[in-house]
Amino acid sequence: METRHCQILILGGGPGGYVCAIRAGQLGLNTVLVEAGPLGGTCLNVGCIPSKALIHAADLFHKQATPNDLGIAADNPRIDVAQTQAWKDSIVTKLTRGVVGLLTASNVTVVTGRGTILDGKTMRAETPDGPCRITCDALVIATGARPTEIPDLPFGGKVISSTEALSLHAIPKTLAVVGGGYIGLEIGTAMAKLGSQVTIIEAADRVLPQYDAALTRPVATRLGALGVDLRLSSKALGLSEAGDLQIEERGSRSGIAAEHVLVAVGRTPVTQGFGLEDLMLTMAGPHIAVDPVCATSMRGVFAIGDVTGEPMLAHRAMAQGVIVAEHVAGLASRWDKRAVPAVCFTDPEIVAVGALPSDDMASVSFPFAANGRALTMERSDGFVRAVYDPATEVITGLQAVGHGASELAGEFALALEMSATLRDLSDTIHAHPTLSEAVQEVGHLALGHALHL
Repeated sequence: METRHCQILILGGGPGGYVCAIRAGQLGLNTVLVEAGPLGGTCLNVGCIPSKALIHAADLFHKQATPNDLGIAADNPRIDVAQTQAWKDSIVTKLTRGVVGLLTASNVTVVTGRGTILDGKTMRAETPDGPCRITCDALVIATGARPTEIPDLPFGGKVISSTEALSLHAIPKTLAVVGGGYIGLEIGTAMAKLGSQVTIIEAADRVLPQYDAALTRPVATRLGALGVDLRLSSKALGLSEAGDLQIEERGSRSGIAAEHVLVAVGRTPVTQGFGLEDLMLTMAGPHIAVDPVCATSMRGVFAIGDVTGEPMLAHRAMAQGVIVAEHVAGLASRWDKRAVPAVCFTDPEIVAVGALPSDDMASVSFPFAANGRALTMERSDGFVRAVYDPATEVITGLQAVGHGASELAGEFALALEMSATLRDLSDTIHAHPTLSEAVQEVGHLALGHALHL
């Protein structure tokens, strides 16, 4: 069996793993990345990128198919789903090739094969050319997460996960979505715009329950306008013999006819099937416990990304990957981030950074209805909100809900990382006409001198 040695060995080629490898290579470390599937992981291949491509296509189709006041009319708009999928796949291919090129430029050795951890310093990889043994100074676990399965609705047949939903070659006439979180709403909204009759089943009393009602209300309103049937405070029970989805809604049972049932109730860390249990690492529930440099309880073993818990976001995994690479290279790098932005690509979009409103913090909102750019895009629902310490006026959180609001995530995160105050927001000149003006306006509003409200 071939044996090789490296300074840093990474198991998993998702956003955390490949970014860790690139940074390690840049720092001159002898780096090996082991991945059985396509590089880029869930996010690039069957998650973030494909879903945003589907959302974009659905938006364009829906605008063509919906009467408007702009004098624009399209007769009998249609969509060729096979061509749409081919376009989506071409984007994925372009990006995965880009990842390969970046790894090559950073002198990273990519081993294509299934890796099994033998101990904290050794891994066996089953490659197309046969097994190989890899030893290392530092081991990084970046195995990600998979869609969570419900015992009463196991994946298979008409019950699908987000992976299958993003690869459908025909728009289902009816679609039931179990779970009103961001994954279910993103895909459900896109399918509704493409002509599917969508029903969303959510156990909580509103969609996106991790956010407050003010942020989620515009999303629920838009779902209603799209004809989506929201079944709140409801529980999915399984399929009937006839294939209908059985639900319990406020104490009563009913059935929902659906061509497909999308189960989108979260993601489960991948911790089985590659020898992790033999390391006997300290766990934090189902996740691997890590410290500020992403080190586990075993010396020389690190973990990054979804396998380390919430928030399960690609950009968090990337940041962790950089920290590990720099730490292994001897740099003083550690997790000291003040904020991790979260974006829901719903309609309208939601972006949240930092603290949500609370009793000990003040908050103020500026509506997009008073923003010129939002009005020109025909989507002025929503607002920008600042949460701040009333004593110091330091910003502790920024949120927005609105069309195109996701592009504010960078400004929001930067404001929190730089410990911006209300005056910092209000005194910074923002270009006109842009959605970002609402950020400046929310500063004006909080300081008592709103200019456009």
